[in-house]
Amino acid sequence: MNIAVTYQHVDQLQPWSDRLHRLECTSVTLEAPDVMTFTFRAERPVWFRYLPGQFVTLEIPVGPDPVMRTYTLSSSPSRPYALAVTVKAQKDSIGTRWLFENLKPGMSIRAYGPLGDFSYVKHPGEKYLFISAGSGITPMMSMTRDMADRAPLSDIVFINCARSPSEIIFRHELENLSRLMPKLNLGFVVEHCGRAEPWHGLRGFVDRAKISLLAPDFLDRTIFCCGPEPFMAAVRSALEGAGFDMSRYHQESFQPAVQTVEPEAAALADGEAPAMISFALAGKQAACKPGETVLMTARANGIRIGAACESGLCGTCRVMMLSGDVEMNHNGGILDEEIEEGYILACCSRPKGDIEIEV
Repeated sequence: MNIAVTYQHVDQLQPWSDRLHRLECTSVTLEAPDVMTFTFRAERPVWFRYLPGQFVTLEIPVGPDPVMRTYTLSSSPSRPYALAVTVKAQKDSIGTRWLFENLKPGMSIRAYGPLGDFSYVKHPGEKYLFISAGSGITPMMSMTRDMADRAPLSDIVFINCARSPSEIIFRHELENLSRLMPKLNLGFVVEHCGRAEPWHGLRGFVDRAKISLLAPDFLDRTIFCCGPEPFMAAVRSALEGAGFDMSRYHQESFQPAVQTVEPEAAALADGEAPAMISFALAGKQAACKPGETVLMTARANGIRIGAACESGLCGTCRVMMLSGDVEMNHNGGILDEEIEEGYILACCSRPKGDIEIEV
């Protein structure tokens, strides 16, 4: 393909749609031990519209039934022709290990999203403190890259914690960005370092003293935190103990904020008929038991609907409802305009009567 001949400006392109376009892998980059960045483009010319810090869900073909895994975007929407996720593979991970061992440039994969409100765009502040651990650095990197392009004078203290110096993801890029962004101040904390890893920075675990040292004015900043749950709990505790205004604290977590599952009814009332769900494409109809979600009924009747978090957060199980009404208690995994179009999240929608869905 001659790029000069096919060149188009962003305003000449349509935005990427997870309903229409698969992603094609263009590069795989080793960032740190067991950490890879996978960069994608769309199979057709489009541009990627999202907020820095949002996430996507990848459909990973590990076997007869694919698995859904949610990853934060590490790329910046200020560079809209490519999309990237940076992921760390654990020993027992299934989907991520498949990516590491199988996904190569030229291969394509289906993705859903982007979603999420963990972004400085949703929670603006005069100055920021980003605190992350391990691969929790990815949304912070997306936001920092975006600010570097849009507002290089942004005031950011960027604290990242890692097990060792070699495991600090994006270290060299961040150091280069700090030369271009005069108000970007970096603070790396490592748990330990080997004899072959010279280190003159802070060691140990994040605590109030280290936060105060690296960001003396942290009480005046808007704080974003991402990492393992124990890490985020330690940060929250340190901030609360210091009297920080927690309305300016935001953390990324793929766990639902509130469980909204209702208790299952023991039985139908006398004379009450069960709600019927019609699965249009499958050509099936099934009774939905009291308390069951659309997803539960689909599974019980051998109808596959992709799902990942199953708590109304990731948006993977979004389906079109052709008729009827449901009670949907979600955790932000669907947009208002999608609901207006007729979409529901199967994992957290319970029929109020007979419904038909496009599955």
